[in-house]
Amino acid sequence: MNYYAYEMAHAFMSPMRFGMQALRQTLDWPMNPMKNTTVGKNMRAACEVFENITRRYGKPEFGIKSVQISGLTVPIKEEVVLSKPFCNLIHFERDEAVVGKRYDPKVLIIAPMSGHYATLLRGTVQAMLPEHDVYVTDWTDARNVPVAMGRFDFDDFVDYCIDFVRFIGTNTHVIAVCQPAVPALVATALMAARNDDCQPTSLVLMGGPIDTRRNPTKVNDLAGQRSINWFEQNVISAVPFPHAGFMRPVYPGFMQLTGFMTMNLERHMDAHVGLFNNLVQGDCDSVKQHQDFYEEYLAVMDLTAEFYLQTVQTVFQDHLLPDKKLVHRNELVDCSAIKKTALMTVEGERDDICGLGQTEAAHDLCTSISHDEKVHYVQQGVGHYGVFNGTRWRTEIQPRIREFIRTIQYKRLTGGEDTRMPQPYRVIKDTPDTAPHWDQSKAASKPASKANGALNGANGKHPPTAGE
Repeated sequence: MNYYAYEMAHAFMSPMRFGMQALRQTLDWPMNPMKNTTVGKNMRAACEVFENITRRYGKPEFGIKSVQISGLTVPIKEEVVLSKPFCNLIHFERDEAVVGKRYDPKVLIIAPMSGHYATLLRGTVQAMLPEHDVYVTDWTDARNVPVAMGRFDFDDFVDYCIDFVRFIGTNTHVIAVCQPAVPALVATALMAARNDDCQPTSLVLMGGPIDTRRNPTKVNDLAGQRSINWFEQNVISAVPFPHAGFMRPVYPGFMQLTGFMTMNLERHMDAHVGLFNNLVQGDCDSVKQHQDFYEEYLAVMDLTAEFYLQTVQTVFQDHLLPDKKLVHRNELVDCSAIKKTALMTVEGERDDICGLGQTEAAHDLCTSISHDEKVHYVQQGVGHYGVFNGTRWRTEIQPRIREFIRTIQYKRLTGGEDTRMPQPYRVIKDTPDTAPHWDQSKAASKPASKANGALNGANGKHPPTAGE
């Protein structure tokens, strides 16, 4: 009934939104004597804030039209290369007529299926595009998938990951952001156990809940305090008519958004008060920054009930993966089978969704990966969103991932001859109550520098490593 109540409330607010839009247009009329008065500016700002917080936000566009490579503006073509009922695989193709043929590493970015669209990773994709051949999983809103298309659960998510890696082919590097860190690790372990020819060359897990018992957050506590039956009875609803997924049981995106916003309700309220003040003052840059963020943040999608419930139980309640008890379609998942895939984990110091150490737990499971092909990095001063978006992502995290991917790529292509893995990001933990910090005294080895030149195509440049 929650979904029907939400739809009714949205329909009830429509006339009020229409009235506010009409009033705002009236106040914008050049001949209106109230336009530039204090009262008029306050009324117009109130109308816009009301409209922003009550309207329904549709799926945003990636909108990446071009990228700078070696000083050239290279057009980008966004193309769906593989379509499945619950996900499209998007390839961001760079125009070779402008930049020429490049042999950059192929990267599959697995977007989270956690209520937001894949476009939340727009900044992630933009930073990777200049020097990588990028693919992204674009998950479909469950309310738009007819019931006749069948179920989609955690096991299906893992199968999709395997299918996408196989489609892209050998020498694929996988980056899993947040929620898909677990299924991505499971998929890699299964491919390794089957000795699949298309095993990922490297796996980067960013802010993912591998073991939520380490530094549990409010999200982890909530998931552990309630039974799976409670979640099924209180957060699962059937998609109402006239959506294409009519009668499909889902976890509505608006409910997850409500939960996230109530965790930091004061911050969101302050942001909208700030929006009102900036509208009155005419601060266009601040207004645009606010609107750009919330256009993405408030655009939500529904998850299938079976995927949501299985994820809650498997990852947050039973901890099957870290306890080595996870079974995928009658096949026990053994992360120690991973030998040919290098592993990097990234965490944010202030992450209040996925606590410190939860992603790092992957290293304890992947015991067969050689020590020189494991990297763990904690970015100081960022929260969950800052791990994959923003200034710190572009200037500190992405260059390290780039260096990691290119080093492993070069090592595989040369058969491992004289290619020592650089370790500039070694974690040091002096005492349990201090935040991790990093030994940046070790510079990358010479073979790693050769890798940058060999794999960079016409560019030949690379961002400095921690030792430069």
